[in-house]
Amino acid sequence: MQKHPGLLLWLPALLLLTLLAFGISLALGSSSLSLHELWTALLGGGSDFDRTVVMQLRLPRSINAFAVGGLLALAGALMQVLLRNPLADPYILGVSGGAAVGALGAFLAGLAGIWVNGGAFLGALLSTLLVFALAHGRGGWTPTRLLLTGIAVAAGWGALISLLLVLGTDASLHSMIFWLMGDFSYQSGGLLTLAVLALGLAGCWPFARQLNVLARGETLAEALGIAVRPLSIAIYIVASLFTAIAVTEAGAIGFVGLVVPHMFRMLAGGDHRRLLPGAVLLGGCLLLLADTLARTLAEPRQLPVGVVTAALGVPLFLYLLNRARGPL
Repeated sequence: MQKHPGLLLWLPALLLLTLLAFGISLALGSSSLSLHELWTALLGGGSDFDRTVVMQLRLPRSINAFAVGGLLALAGALMQVLLRNPLADPYILGVSGGAAVGALGAFLAGLAGIWVNGGAFLGALLSTLLVFALAHGRGGWTPTRLLLTGIAVAAGWGALISLLLVLGTDASLHSMIFWLMGDFSYQSGGLLTLAVLALGLAGCWPFARQLNVLARGETLAEALGIAVRPLSIAIYIVASLFTAIAVTEAGAIGFVGLVVPHMFRMLAGGDHRRLLPGAVLLGGCLLLLADTLARTLAEPRQLPVGVVTAALGVPLFLYLLNRARGPL
């Protein structure tokens, strides 16, 4: 039986990685700062320019990127338990498609700012209710029915997205496409998103043992006295809510919720008492570093962060698949 490092080993390592990722994100950009300049600016000293860059521009964006990455990774871990499918990710049930249609509709109407966020959240909420209602059908829903319904609804949203892009004006088309590919340029709700992430993790972690059993199958879970149906419904609602908030804040960013749980399982095993907090930290660090690359690779232009996560996620996931022994 393969042994994995315990809490005292991986948690300090991930916390150190988090500090390092934040340091890199705050220091690098169109105007790079030394470690001394960064530390001085964080303490309220240094030049006005350095304080403005660190405290008003980079820190809110970095907090938001970390929180969104943590939400996507947490949602991915929950979805993979719900569907008993290691290839499940936060977007597989069409939540991101509904959010994209809501946001693009706001762009098309000439709206911006909070209206785009509100449209994205309402679209994600509508998609969640639609998938759940359609998947229930006659005789209740199963993971397979839920998965197939989500794929069908996501395909429908994809068609609507294409239609909205065709109908978009030249003035709005760039913003619409950039948002679809993931963007942190215009968001400042990092602390609120971080609070949602902390509360979400605190609410999910006490159910880690039940998640461990449910991941082995409904029959075993029911035999051990776990209320499978209420637990499954709660997982679906919570994971969809996390995804909706993440998409609302940053647009459609792929591969974080798919790759990060796999990475952590290989490092520290599949026990959800470790996996849930570990995936949050690792997902936050991954998206934080990806956003830093998106800001710096082609400066002064910024790349969509979704392009960077795809460029990192595709080879990494293929490597994980090749390294894994036996069926996933």
